[in-house]
Amino acid sequence: MNDTTRAQQAAPEYDSASPEGKIKEALRAVKDPEIGLDVIQLGLIREIVLSQAEPEIKMMLTTPFCPYGGWLIQQVKDVAEQTIGKPLKVTVLPDMWDPNFMEDPGLLMGW
Repeated sequence: MNDTTRAQQAAPEYDSASPEGKIKEALRAVKDPEIGLDVIQLGLIREIVLSQAEPEIKMMLTTPFCPYGGWLIQQVKDVAEQTIGKPLKVTVLPDMWDPNFMEDPGLLMGW
């Protein structure tokens, strides 16, 4: 499987009662200030991995030069750490974002 195919796969679903599901729900509070949608709606959170020595969230940005990228990454980190009560790493994937990653791509109609 090449990188493009792997990047286009849907983000995994998490049971809302699981720690990953709780993080996902908490991250709905983190909104992209330019678009007004949260990081979950936009499909920016690609994976939440808590079953390793250093818990990690893998995410992407809507554009490589997103002016709010640093702020979004820090917000994701802060909210996730508050939710699970321990430090974690946020990794920004080099993949290009596509509206098809969104929960509902129709939310961008007219944007």
